[in-house]
Amino acid sequence: MSNRIMGVINLIHESDELEHLTQSRCLATVPFGARYRLIDFILSSMVNSGISKVAVFAHTKYRSLMDHLGSGKYWDLNNRQSGLFILPPATDDLQEISRGDLYHFYQNRDYFNRSTTEYVVITRSHMVCNIDFNPIIDEHEARGADITIVCKKQHDLVGKARKVKMSSDGRITSIQENYGRMLSDISSMEMYVMRKDLLMEIVETSLAQGQDHLVRHAIFSRLNKLRVYGHLYDGYLGVVNTLESYFTNSMNLLCPEVWKELFFQPGTIFTKVKDEPPARYLESSKVNNSLIANGCRIEGTVENSILFRGVHIGKGAVIRNSIIMQNGIIGENSLIQHSILDKDVRVDCNRDIRGAEKLPFLAGKRKTI
Repeated sequence: MSNRIMGVINLIHESDELEHLTQSRCLATVPFGARYRLIDFILSSMVNSGISKVAVFAHTKYRSLMDHLGSGKYWDLNNRQSGLFILPPATDDLQEISRGDLYHFYQNRDYFNRSTTEYVVITRSHMVCNIDFNPIIDEHEARGADITIVCKKQHDLVGKARKVKMSSDGRITSIQENYGRMLSDISSMEMYVMRKDLLMEIVETSLAQGQDHLVRHAIFSRLNKLRVYGHLYDGYLGVVNTLESYFTNSMNLLCPEVWKELFFQPGTIFTKVKDEPPARYLESSKVNNSLIANGCRIEGTVENSILFRGVHIGKGAVIRNSIIMQNGIIGENSLIQHSILDKDVRVDCNRDIRGAEKLPFLAGKRKTI
C-alpha cells in the first residue's frame, strides 16, 4: 500500500473545547493515556497500515506539535524517499490563515502533485482509535466509490461529531452540516478516502466557486454528483474535542479490554520515547486500578486515576478519578477528586480539590494551588 496511498492529518479548524488544555498547544498534542498525545493514534494507524508518506497540515499553536513529531523517527517515517512532512500555513496573514482547509491544500498543491501515490486518506487528530486502512481501501475500490467516509454506529458517543445518514447499500445520503441534532446514530469519524486527482480537482473547483471547506462545501454539496459511501468501523472510538469527552475517554482506558484493543489491536500505538526510571511505590503508597507512567514517585493513595511521567504524590495525599499530567506535584494530605491537572501543576499540602464526573476541575499548565 505504501506506494499507492498518502496520509493527510488535517489540523485546520479542528473543533476544540478543551479550554486550558489547548491554551498553549494544538488539539493534536494534548497529552492522553499517561504518555501519549492524541495525534499518536491516527499517525500510528497510518504507519501500521503501510502508509509511508504522511503530511500533517498544522494550523495554529504548532510548536509542541513539531517538538513531539520531530523527524518522525519514532514512527519509522524518517526516510529519504517518503516520510513525515509538517506543513504549517504558507503565510502569516491572519485573514489567510483563517480560511478553510481547501485553501491550505491548494497552497501546498506542489506537495500533492509531486507524489506518485494514487489515493489519499484525509483524517483529523481527535478521533482516538486503532484502525487498519487496508480493508477500507479494498472496499472503496470494490464499490467503485469516489469518496469513502469512515463512520461509527454508536448512539452514546461523547464529544462532538458530525452525524450522517446512509442508505441500505452504504451510500451516504446526508451529512450534518455542523454539529447539530440530526436523527441518526451514525457519526462521521472525519476520515475520507479518495483518489488524489479527485481531491485536487475538488480543491480547484471549490475555490473557483468561493468555497474553501472540504466537508461543508466540497463534499456536502456533491453528495448527488459523486458516489460517496460510508465504511462502518467496529472498533473502539473516542471522540476527544470537549473537556467532558477528554475526561470520559481517559477514564475508559482503565478498563483492560479498552486498553488492550486501543493500544495493541490491530497494531501498536507509537509515541515519542523519553527515558525515565521506573515508578517508585513507597511503603505508605496504595494504588488501585490506575495507569502510572515511568518516573513517578508515590507515597499516598491513587485510585482510578492516570498519572503521567514524573508525578510526585506526597504522603497521605489521596488521588481519585483524576488525571495528573507530567511533573505534577501533590502535597501531603491533599485530596484530588474528578480533576485534570495539566503539566507542572503544584498542589500545596492539605488542599481539597473536587470536581464532578461530567464537569471535572481543570488546572492549567504550571499553576500552583
